Amino acid sequence: MILEIKNTIDDVKWEEIQEVYQSVGWNKHTIEIIQTVFKNSNEVCIIMTEGKIVGIGRALSDGVFNAAIYDIVVHRDFQKLGIAKEIIHYFIERFKNVSCVHLIATTGNEGFYEKLGFKKTKTGMARYLNSSLSNEYLVD
Repeated sequence: MILEIKNTIDDVKWEEIQEVYQSVGWNKHTIEIIQTVFKNSNEVCIIMTEGKIVGIGRALSDGVFNAAIYDIVVHRDFQKLGIAKEIIHYFIERFKNVSCVHLIATTGNEGFYEKLGFKKTKTGMARYLNSSLSNEYLVD
């Protein structure tokens, strides 16, 4: 399988990105929300094969001190093929000179990211508006 990495949202098929999210159960991501979060991210990684979007990731960075990686999502039909690892390697290379790279992971995927060099932080803190997300991700 030949993978193509795209780092721009120019001419992107938003419905395909939505399909990637929906394939893993992230059904609240409307086209409008997806467009907003990707347009407001200063780094994106879109993985395509045979002209179809199969993996995505986005990030924010000041380019010097901090970067934060979000929404590493691979279409369910294309998981376990190294696509998520390719997305992470893309961002690691983009942020190789950034002092601290944060990553927000979904529950159960921590081991995957640890294998790629990420570690849990001692001081990471968050606030969620959605109570079910608070219950899943925050420590009491």
